Amino acid sequence: MAISPRTESDPTCEVARTNGLSPKEVDEVARLSELALDMRWSWSHATDELWRYLDAELWELTHNAWIVLQTVSRRRLKQALADPGFAKRLDELLQATRQAISAPGWFQQNHPKSPLKCVAYFSMEFMLSEALPIYSGGLGNVAGDQLKAASDLGVPVVGVGLLYQQGYFRQVIGSDGRQQEFYPFNDPDQLPITPVCDAEGERLRLEIRLPGYSVYFRCWQVQVGRTRLYLLDSNDAVNFPAHRGITSELYGGWHEHRIKQELVLGIGGWRLLRALGLNPQVCHLNEGHTAFVVLERARAFMQETGQPFEVALAATRAGNVFTTHTPMAAGFDLFEPYLVEQYLGQYAQHGLGISTEELMALGRRDANDRSEPFNMAYLAIRGSGAVNGVSRLHGQVSRRLFANLFPRWPVEEVPVGHVTNGVHTPSWDSAEADDFWTRACGKDRWLGAMETIEEACRRVPDAAFWQLRTHARRSLVEHVRARLSSQLATSGASAEARAAAQSLFDPAVLTIAFARRFAAYKRPNLLLHDPERLLRLLTNPQCPVQLILAGKAHPGDPAGHDMIQQWMQFIARPEARSHVIFLADYDMHLTERLVQGVDLWLNLPQRGCEASGTSGMKVLVNGGLNLSELDGWWAEAYSPEVGWVLGNGREGCGDGAEAEELYQRLEHEVIPEFYARDENGIPTAWVARMRESMARLTLQFSANRVIRQYTEESYLPAVAEYGRRCADKGAPAVQIVRWQRDLARQWAGLRFGQVRVVATGDHHTFEVEVHLGGIDPSAVQVEIFANGLNGNDPFRQVMTCAGVLAGDPGSRLYSVRVPASRPATDYTARVVPCCDGVSVPLEAPWIAWQR
Repeated sequence: MAISPRTESDPTCEVARTNGLSPKEVDEVARLSELALDMRWSWSHATDELWRYLDAELWELTHNAWIVLQTVSRRRLKQALADPGFAKRLDELLQATRQAISAPGWFQQNHPKSPLKCVAYFSMEFMLSEALPIYSGGLGNVAGDQLKAASDLGVPVVGVGLLYQQGYFRQVIGSDGRQQEFYPFNDPDQLPITPVCDAEGERLRLEIRLPGYSVYFRCWQVQVGRTRLYLLDSNDAVNFPAHRGITSELYGGWHEHRIKQELVLGIGGWRLLRALGLNPQVCHLNEGHTAFVVLERARAFMQETGQPFEVALAATRAGNVFTTHTPMAAGFDLFEPYLVEQYLGQYAQHGLGISTEELMALGRRDANDRSEPFNMAYLAIRGSGAVNGVSRLHGQVSRRLFANLFPRWPVEEVPVGHVTNGVHTPSWDSAEADDFWTRACGKDRWLGAMETIEEACRRVPDAAFWQLRTHARRSLVEHVRARLSSQLATSGASAEARAAAQSLFDPAVLTIAFARRFAAYKRPNLLLHDPERLLRLLTNPQCPVQLILAGKAHPGDPAGHDMIQQWMQFIARPEARSHVIFLADYDMHLTERLVQGVDLWLNLPQRGCEASGTSGMKVLVNGGLNLSELDGWWAEAYSPEVGWVLGNGREGCGDGAEAEELYQRLEHEVIPEFYARDENGIPTAWVARMRESMARLTLQFSANRVIRQYTEESYLPAVAEYGRRCADKGAPAVQIVRWQRDLARQWAGLRFGQVRVVATGDHHTFEVEVHLGGIDPSAVQVEIFANGLNGNDPFRQVMTCAGVLAGDPGSRLYSVRVPASRPATDYTARVVPCCDGVSVPLEAPWIAWQR
């Protein structure tokens, strides 16, 4: 099926019809709709002037071009369309947008003959704009920013997700300082989305069989520059009321609801793509929620080739890339065996041709433990050809988390790499920052390789850096005043309190922000460890500080609610009121304003609990600095020239010790540096730190770098191996399965014989007898191994076969020379699987060690 051109059921035509416009005006509205329905406006702000011209107040309130176009009065719309200047500007912007989308991007320029035609990016949430609230936090942030970067770079990616009727909750702070939650309805008519239609212009509806009944899903598309995001929605009138609620809320609160959502995302998402005529070569699984696509993709291959499930999985897994975001085992989705049997038992038997127990084994550490829950991350690992964490440190943490799937392998060799997260810089820079970078590096700086940015940034004078920061802080203070006044009105505050908010904060004062989810491990109340000391720090008349707090607590987390209330009680103290504020309903729009305006961003998690973190990356492009725990991305980014660090890089330092360090760092380093000015009023040390942070880190922690890295290190190798395995209806995958079966059957018979070590000058020569039994010598590799020293990688060297042992055709003698810089006792021989194109140990977890 293909997506049809506009039909009478299209929202564009509905806007025109309800406004009673002339045919010429209808055409102009269609052109406006083309811009309003492409969420490129959420990061390329050239069209902002159009929406502001139509309704400036509504645009500032919603930042939703589609709502502005739908809501603008007939009189105002006709007036704008009759304005020659508006019509001319509309034509210019439309042509510029079309040209930007159709022009060859980085991918087309650098990989013009690549076989990669389509990457399907599956995620439970996408943060593209506040106009489409189908996200809760960091996972959606990463997904949305990577989709935008793929558009900028021309990488052929489509997103797959769910359209939630409620999305995540909205927050109000009551008069008692407690968080209150509200769940506004996501009205599809007010979202920048359009129905997916078939070739005849009929709306596409997808049927998915669940135990004993069918559920029908509406299909929507979101234009994101060059890319598209497809969303499934169960709120179809033909469904039983309970089934209409499958996509009622993001991360449904009980396991049965959650497994339904994940079935729809993985199985339904793949079927939707195929119904649209898309055949992705690569599936990117953004967290384990999406892992059921592994099964459906294999099932589709079975239908096409007639191969059994085992072969289909071996063929298709090469085209799957799994990114894990979870730094602790408790974060993985686990489903009880009865739920998996209830919802996937028939699918396994009739669709995949395997038993329920065989299916359960894909999600268990111990296939024989019938009580073990089904782990979605395990399914993703066993169904993917590459696995990565989202920072270098998280890669290390993930290798420990998944080590039990690869018994006897050193933790360093557990097959989990890392691609450190980055943010989509054009989505988070202010207009002033955009001008700054344009003057320094050119208009198209975020669209290519960006290698010249660091050098260009270093040529900018100090005064320009400080002017950027001064203007940004002033804009933030103006926004804070207006937002706090509105927040106070919502909570029933007096007119006097609302009026006082209009003069709160000083645009010349050091402004710090802590804006995160209020959860214990993020330690939002670390600053409150000694309230009196914090108060003295904030109110120092020579070097004052103003602090902005924002963040939501999960509705089911009472400790998070308590932490918010503790801050509200502190803020209520008369001496604190003019120095600290809490801005309610932390959302994407507020995030934009904060990261654009603050001088210093605080990030205070317990070390090892932050997989990556992206909030602090967003201040980089705007000249803000970071003071962060040495965790996640900051463990890679930090050096003394770019910001400040908390902690010593080890876990378990204790909140008391780190609170003391935090106060010390602020009092004796951060605050004095901000207020130490030269004869021109410029804090030269602070500006030097800004320069280094912007020059070194903006590119390194951008989604531009992330997508290029995924493309070249994951997508292109995946499409090559996937194409190889699928050739001739999966014949190479058949050979891989046979090789795996043979090794599994015969591995227990492998054993070591004599080991001889000869010292020759500056080398040790090892000779090792290996009795292979029935294993083909070409199916294995014999290595000499030594643990890494001082944090370095382990030493590995392949041994050479020196011949067959006399009288035993199943045995071989292997030898190798290694440096004598380490004692011979450090080295151990081992045997590992070896097969061209097969990822070891990801697809072959066996290993044998010399005893």
